[in-house]
Amino acid sequence: RRFHGEGYQEGYEEGSSLGVIEGRQHGAVYGAKIGSEIGCYQGFAFAWRCLLHSRATEKDSKKMKVLESLISMIQKFPYGDPTYANLHEDLDRIRGKFKQLCSLLNVQPDFKISAEGSGLSF
Repeated sequence: RRFHGEGYQEGYEEGSSLGVIEGRQHGAVYGAKIGSEIGCYQGFAFAWRCLLHSRATEKDSKKMKVLESLISMIQKFPYGDPTYANLHEDLDRIRGKFKQLCSLLNVQPDFKISAEGSGLSF
């Protein structure tokens, strides 16, 4: 009984320690994927804002409205808070707004959002 209890305790402590290490690694990779994805959206949005401002017509007002909305969503995204409860919902909204903007601009983005939702494939 004594050895069983000690073995259990040692195993539990080692498993907990390995779980924390593995969790950190997974979190860092997942966070980097999300950051990369949002960074692509932000670069895309800023480039198009410059292009549309330089030749803004009445026809472009809806495009500009959606573009500014996307930029605002990106700027409000809680980068520093991985425990934020609505992180995935906000990320999905940003993805949807990006798709809407691409449709309005009649552009095919040169990257695709993966089926898992957080990765990019080039």
